[in-house]
Amino acid sequence: MKKFVFSLVVLATMTFSVIAQDAAQQPANPNAAEITFSKTVHDYGNITQGSDGACEFKFTNTGKEPLILSKPQSSCGCTVPTWPQEPILPGKSDVIKVTYNTNNIGPINKTVTVSSNAKTARIILQIKGTVVAKPATTLPEKTGDQGATPISK
Repeated sequence: MKKFVFSLVVLATMTFSVIAQDAAQQPANPNAAEITFSKTVHDYGNITQGSDGACEFKFTNTGKEPLILSKPQSSCGCTVPTWPQEPILPGKSDVIKVTYNTNNIGPINKTVTVSSNAKTARIILQIKGTVVAKPATTLPEKTGDQGATPISK
């Protein structure tokens, strides 16, 4: 029984080794889609708590085949990406919109991982900055009318 299990393990290891070598030897598709972003980092700087945390990452398909994006994955639930669902033809551009929930005060350092059929299959987009508290709204102070005469009834 031990010899049978050992033989099975050796056979499985050899099979996976051959498959891995075949995958490594296949050349990359020279006509594959290629995704080129105008920027991969968006810096909000200081953004006020509760304000609009939307930004856009513009990209172009600089390859020779249609570009297909998979669902981008954000690093947390406070960052929501929206992406084009249809293929992007060669030479065409589009945007990935990212909305950050600015309700919590503090530093922002979040990522969105974009997967596609491009030569570079995964690209990481980053948003950063600092959410600062809303300025306190103050009511004007009530000033007493120094020269007013009280009315008596």
